[in-house]
Amino acid sequence: MLFSKVKSVTTNELQDELKHNPTVIDVREDFEYKTGHIPSAVNMPLSKLAQQISAQAKHQPWYLICRSGAQSIRAAKLLAKAGYNVINVKGGMNAWNGPVRR
Repeated sequence: MLFSKVKSVTTNELQDELKHNPTVIDVREDFEYKTGHIPSAVNMPLSKLAQQISAQAKHQPWYLICRSGAQSIRAAKLLAKAGYNVINVKGGMNAWNGPVRR
């Protein structure tokens, strides 16, 4: 089952990881991203992910986040199937207690 291949972290674990400058991808649509996102997060909406992804490095870990975790797990499955090293952020921005940029 593909889902078992997708690693997950909590928002607290991601906050600790931010010290190491990881790649954080926010897969929400642009209008959602603009309502508040992790300062270092790059916006790549799930609806456009397939077109945007091809030029990205597969080996580096990608932390995927959305509003609640549903879109990011879909994105993680898609990217894991394509060979990317992805980590889903459980609970998404709803569970995020760290800094936010608008």
